[in-house]
Amino acid sequence: MTYSPKLTRLIDALRRLPGVGPKSAQRMALHLLQRDRDGADFLARSIGEAINGIAQCPKTRMFCEPDHCGFCSARREDTGQLCVVENPADLLAIESGTGYRGRYFVLMGRLSPLDGIGPEQLGLPRLIEQLSDGSVRELIIATNPTVEGEATAHYLAELAKARQVPVTRIAHGVPMGGELEYVDGGTLSHAFSGRHTI
Repeated sequence: MTYSPKLTRLIDALRRLPGVGPKSAQRMALHLLQRDRDGADFLARSIGEAINGIAQCPKTRMFCEPDHCGFCSARREDTGQLCVVENPADLLAIESGTGYRGRYFVLMGRLSPLDGIGPEQLGLPRLIEQLSDGSVRELIIATNPTVEGEATAHYLAELAKARQVPVTRIAHGVPMGGELEYVDGGTLSHAFSGRHTI
């Protein structure tokens, strides 16, 4: 099927979203053009504002607007706890599904040498600085229970132990091979409160 160049570009752009295949992208594009041009304009402006106005916090590596990271407060730092997660969706799952209110560090991935993802890509030099400055009294590792997540957890535990920082790992309740953002709040809360030292 032949579309106009601009429609083809819109469909290709929508296909970049996770879980959106060719048919779904086509359906979305046609809907926006046929029934919701105001919504399309709002979507385009919102994406532009987000791209230009959202950065990464230098401490947590979470997405935030400049000079405002909601996860860097002094109250959070006073807990002495630092929870390491793989991605922003995991942070939000823990924040909404548990009572944890300490600091976070978002890796934006997990160790995967075959994909060229090593310690530098995960911001681990920044994490090492935080582990070394004496403010962290417990490192909580909340990586996903996948092969790469477990390897990353082991690596993080070794970094913390070398700096005499106690390490815990979220425990039972999260299925092996699962992703934290898809685990229900009750299961995640149970797993988080039942974390253990590694």
